[in-house]
Amino acid sequence: MIEFNFELDASGLNCPLPLLRLKKALMEMSSGDIVKVIATDPAAHLDFGVYSDQTGHQIIEFIKESGRQIFYIKKK
Repeated sequence: MIEFNFELDASGLNCPLPLLRLKKALMEMSSGDIVKVIATDPAAHLDFGVYSDQTGHQIIEFIKESGRQIFYIKKK
């Protein structure tokens, strides 16, 4: 189990809301902190992947379960 500093439940939200909520959460976090994001939007992994590539934040784990995706993202 990965330890995290903040949890964001974006279940039931569709693009772009999960990404916008992630951006807001990261602005309030310190460098090195980890946010756990739960999303049900099937395209969330694409949005979070591109966003991480562009900003330098790191997806340290991605888990796909039935109907939801769980991301652990480390702030740069």
